[in-house]
This record gives sequence, C-alpha cells and structure tokens, in this order.
Amino acid sequence: MTGTGTARALDPERGTLDKAAGENFPVAPFFLPRAWRTDLMAVYGFARLVDDIGDGDLAPGGADARLLGVSPREAEDRLVLLDAFEADLRRVFDATPRHPLLRRLQPAVRRCSLTPEPFLGLIAANRQDQLVGRYETYDDLLAYCELSANPVGRLVLAVTGTSTPERIRRSDLICTALQIVEHLQDVAEDLGRDRVYLPAADMKRFHVEEADLAAKTAGAPVRALIAHEAQRARNLLNEGAPLVGSVHGRLRLLLAGFVAGGRAALHAIAAADYDVLPGPPKPGKVRLLREVGVTLRGEG
Repeated sequence: MTGTGTARALDPERGTLDKAAGENFPVAPFFLPRAWRTDLMAVYGFARLVDDIGDGDLAPGGADARLLGVSPREAEDRLVLLDAFEADLRRVFDATPRHPLLRRLQPAVRRCSLTPEPFLGLIAANRQDQLVGRYETYDDLLAYCELSANPVGRLVLAVTGTSTPERIRRSDLICTALQIVEHLQDVAEDLGRDRVYLPAADMKRFHVEEADLAAKTAGAPVRALIAHEAQRARNLLNEGAPLVGSVHGRLRLLLAGFVAGGRAALHAIAAADYDVLPGPPKPGKVRLLREVGVTLRGEG
C-alpha cells in the first residue's frame, strides 16, 4: 500500500474530502463566508462518500465499513453498505451518527434546517447504480439525474438560504447538465463498471454498439453521439444559467463557477473532437476563468 493509500485508510474522512480538488466545479472556494464553506464541505463529504460506496471506491482497509458497523464479510456488498449508510444518515437527524463525515454534517443540518430528502435521493441513486446499468431513453436518464445530481444543487441553495421554486427549477437544470457532462467524460470508465449512461435509443439512432464504446478511440458514430448529448447538456446549462443572475455577492460567483465548470468541460470535449474514449477531456484554468466571466456577464 502506498503512503497515500495508508493515509486514506487511517483517515477516510480526510481522504474523501481531499477529492474536492478534482471536481469540475468549485466545492467551497475561499471567497465564501466561513460558515458556508464549512457547511458546503460537510455536504460534499456526504455526497462524495455515498458515490464512493456506490462505485466501490472506498479507502483501502475497510475503515468506512467498520465505522458504519458493517462486518468484513458483508463489506463487499455495496447494497449492504448503502443500507448502513442510510441508517447512519437518519442518526444525523435524531441521534449521533457513527461515521465522522456524518458527524461533520450534523451541525450543518441543524444550522440550515436541512431535510433528509435530498440526502436520501443521493443514496437512492447509488442503489439504482447497483441494479440498473443501462437507460433506454433520455427521459429515463433525466429521472436518474433527479436522484443523482439535482439534490446537490438544492442543498447548496438551502445552505445559503436562497431557495425559491424558480431557483430550484434552474438549479435542477444545471445539476442535470453537470451530471450528463460527467457521464460524457467518463464513458470508458463507466463501461468498465458495466454502466452505460448514453441512452440506448440514442445509441441506436447513431448506430453505436456497446462494443464501439470499448475501443481505444472513438469512431465517427460515437463522436456524433457524444456531440448530440453534449448539445443537450449545453442547452440545459444555458436554460439554468439565469440562476446566477438571480442571486448576489459571493453566492453569484459560486454559482457562476458551477455553470462555467460545465461549459469549460463541454469545450474540452468539443476540442477533443468528441473523442472521450482515451480518457476524460479536462478544461484548463484559463478556459474555466473565461467561462466564469461569460457566465457572470449573462452571455453564452
């Protein structure tokens, strides 16, 4: 085990939170008030850990399973781990949770009057990942994103005290777009997990077979399919972007960062000529900053 792996095994809380630096969007940037940063990192820790459970990416050594009260014999069963994680989440609202990331979440829940529903949605999405590996239609994929992505934006609005029905609607559009972008970046990785987030109906339309997704580089049909899905994500981002102008101050900059992260990632995908199979196309910092400016000005 490497030094990094050892550190993560000894401190799974830190290992999970450190993943924030690798996201497409800013999680809790320095310019936010300290209370917001603390609460947003607590929410991130929950969301990252539940995804790691669902993807089988927990820190080596089984520390997370032990913290959740799962025996070594059952620790390989992701559904068992998700059940234990949900039970510990419920302790956040009425007792003392076992896992340090959920203990970290408890003050944010109390301070911001957060409800269980968005957290339960994220757990449900990861349960679905264990049972559903293919999506027939785009609408089916959108229903999955309602569980896997949209709760995160709703939690950001709740933490910052800015929730309204219209802002939630716009936030859902942005979060769904960001989820689709992530799926496009990770086609090869997801296929390795026996998951395909490209709608089967669209694959049929573009004459793409699953075997085509396992190639080292994408052929013309795969590129056309990725371009089609990228345009859908771009349209969702554009429709959701007025959320940025509906708020003020540092929150406006944070939300602009979310939208800009998605737009910059889409630009990177296009710059790779929609060939996402060699690895996820990632935007550079200059492009990200440019997109932040465009988003703040209400352009794009």
